[in-house]
Amino acid sequence: MNALSPQEALSLAAKLPGWQIASGELTRTFQFPDFRASLAFVNRVGELAEQAGHHPDIDIRYNRVRLSLVTHDAGGLTQKDFDLAARADRLSE
Repeated sequence: MNALSPQEALSLAAKLPGWQIASGELTRTFQFPDFRASLAFVNRVGELAEQAGHHPDIDIRYNRVRLSLVTHDAGGLTQKDFDLAARADRLSE
């Protein structure tokens, strides 16, 4: 899969509220009521990531979870990153 151009990536990011592109990665911080809810979300994202064969960087800080996505082997952001981001959004609802 080829990396998207910066313009393509920005256009796709604009369709995902709460997500931003920072340092070449697609990132979002989710907030939950407590650690247990954060951990449950991370486990659900982990299942999606395994199914997709695409694994985000995950940072858990009590009730906050930060996901960072980039397709390393493509050298940048790809459609895979935006697809996984959209699926993570649906899990957080």
